[in-house]
Amino acid sequence: MTTFDEREQAFENKFKHDEELLFRINARRAKLAGLWAADLLGLSGDDAAAYAKQIVTVDFEEPGHKDIVRRLLTDFKAKGVDVSEHRIEKELDILLETARKQIQSE
Repeated sequence: MTTFDEREQAFENKFKHDEELLFRINARRAKLAGLWAADLLGLSGDDAAAYAKQIVTVDFEEPGHKDIVRRLLTDFKAKGVDVSEHRIEKELDILLETARKQIQSE
């Protein structure tokens, strides 16, 4: 294997690792967002965990986090919970950093 091939392989491995890490961070953020929202919706225990799993699934609908925002807004509105889109966006930013720290410390 030539030096160029080794460098190419190393780059591909790093890219794969970085993408897997990003996937895990985003999935963790979605779970944390689901747990946060479940608390505001009055859910606890197994119901909160199940709701968080639903939010993780929702996050796969489209790139980015707008799918999570839409779902949370819909659920909050249905339950009469007064939370703005801006507040959800801010919470997702906070939870992204929390998720990043949690994943990197594993």
